Amino acid sequence: TLTKLNLSSHQIGAEGAQHIADALRTNATLTILNLAWNKIGAEGAQHIADALRTNTTLTTLNLVGNGIGAEGSRHMADALQTNMTLTTLNLDGNGMGNEGAQHIADALQTNATVITLELYDNQIGAEGARHITDSLRTNTTLTTLDLSHNQIGTEGAQHIADALRTNTTLTTLNLSWNQIGDEGAQHIADALRTNATVTTLELYDNQIGAEGAQHIADALRTNTTLTTLNLDENGMGNEEAQHIADALRTNTTLTTLNLSANKIGAEGTQHIADALRTNATLTILNLAWNKIGAEGAQHIANALGTNTTLTALDLRWNEIGAEGAQHIADALRTNTTLTTLSLNRNEIGDEVAQHIADALGRNIVGLMLWSKKFEISVLPHS
Repeated sequence: TLTKLNLSSHQIGAEGAQHIADALRTNATLTILNLAWNKIGAEGAQHIADALRTNTTLTTLNLVGNGIGAEGSRHMADALQTNMTLTTLNLDGNGMGNEGAQHIADALQTNATVITLELYDNQIGAEGARHITDSLRTNTTLTTLDLSHNQIGTEGAQHIADALRTNTTLTTLNLSWNQIGDEGAQHIADALRTNATVTTLELYDNQIGAEGAQHIADALRTNTTLTTLNLDENGMGNEEAQHIADALRTNTTLTTLNLSANKIGAEGTQHIADALRTNATLTILNLAWNKIGAEGAQHIANALGTNTTLTALDLRWNEIGAEGAQHIADALRTNTTLTTLSLNRNEIGDEVAQHIADALGRNIVGLMLWSKKFEISVLPHS
């Protein structure tokens, strides 16, 4: 009857992996196996890979942080050539390098079952990104790909962009922590103009400045499939916020936008707020850690007076104080669509916190506040 087994962080090593592999050869019920952080190494990966050649039930395998390297990646790739059931494979943090990426990429060209592949923090670089993208030109099953924290840079971003122009199955792409910069952002943006399948794009912490933001904004004006965009922690300021805001005025598909941990300030917030008055599709907006202050909160509050689509708003750590929070509270007396609000760590005070809670009334699904009285409180639907 057992279908899910989690043995993460137990230091089972290669020997333990062999015992698990032996069981997988005859077990016919297990579908999810988590062996993360167990130091199984390349040898342990080989044992698991050998079992995958005959196992016909396992669909999800987690081998995060096991130091399997390029050799272990080759064993896993060999197994993917014949395994017909595995759909989710997580190889994050395994030091596979570009050689290991090539092994996995070779397998993807023939594998027809894996739909989710996670390769976070594997030091694959631009060359490894090229190997992976080569496989995307022929692979027709992969829908989710995580290449974050791999130092692919501008060159790697270009390889990814080239693949996106012809690939018709990938829907979720994570390129966070890759130092792609403005030029890399341009490559991705150019691909988004023609790509019709990617719905979620993660570009967290990529040193994307005004030029890169402009390219992304231009793409958003014509792209009709992207629904989730993460530009968290890119050092974006007022100018970058204006570019994104301009795109929001005409874009009709984006529903989730994350601009947290940037430097847009009150002026940048005004641009976003102005766009919210006409935008009719955005439902989730994250502006946390942007130093918008009371003035920025007022701009958002003014927009909430007319916006009828936003349901979730994150304004944590923005120094809005009691004055800014009161602006939000006043807007919520007429706004009837916002159901989730995060305002913790803004020193808003108990009294204004109560005003916000009262204003949201029965619309509330989740309210996060921080004050002496409301310390990270979650108020359920009443």
